[in-house]
Amino acid sequence: MSDAQSSDIHADEQAPTTQSIAMTREVLEQDLIRRHFEHVYPEVALKSHQELRSSIQHVLATAPPGVQLRDGVYLFAYGSLIWNPCVEVAERHTCRLYGYHRDFCLKLDHGRGTPETPGLMLALAPGGSCHGVALRVPGDHLERELELVWRREMLTGAYRPRWIKLKTDVGPIWGVAFVINPHHERYIGRQPDEAVVHLLRTGRGVLGSCREYLDNTVGDLHALGIRDRRLESLQRAVAG
Repeated sequence: MSDAQSSDIHADEQAPTTQSIAMTREVLEQDLIRRHFEHVYPEVALKSHQELRSSIQHVLATAPPGVQLRDGVYLFAYGSLIWNPCVEVAERHTCRLYGYHRDFCLKLDHGRGTPETPGLMLALAPGGSCHGVALRVPGDHLERELELVWRREMLTGAYRPRWIKLKTDVGPIWGVAFVINPHHERYIGRQPDEAVVHLLRTGRGVLGSCREYLDNTVGDLHALGIRDRRLESLQRAVAG
């Protein structure tokens, strides 16, 4: 999921269809994204609290040899996690992931889209490589911090957490990436640029617009000295 610069939903309110949600730590702590889905999209299957916790425990239990969980866990950020992680971050490194590439292949009918104004979200799809940022979530209160990440990334099951090797300026490190679940109903694969541009230009929902998400992603990558030429081309086309 992504962030939006908009007003929060208070914890004692149900989330109406017209109110915007800012992706903040408070929103994740209060699980307001789940509450919004349950209220507005009751037909959408969500992962239970126990399923999310079990997923976290499985990831930690299957950490590659040499990973010291007391030092925390690196997350691979390739989209909104770069500029708005909403969790404690002790260390950042620009990095490159081989074997996956960043692509707008996840269709949104909620979040940054609605059934009337559907949008697209980035995901990691197999093949190629991807530059991004390795964020180290510190070992103190690790499961608590990861639960916030899982509430954001894993609520609908569109992603799968995977241990991956990252090439960084301090050498190779193991991290966790959220890659596309190819069996999820919202996965649509690589689309023609014309279709992608249209959905990015018009997609908007309770979490904000797809155009805003694209602009933020390209802008933050530029600030880090990272060029994603396809995203830049899409940004020019959306603005045109």
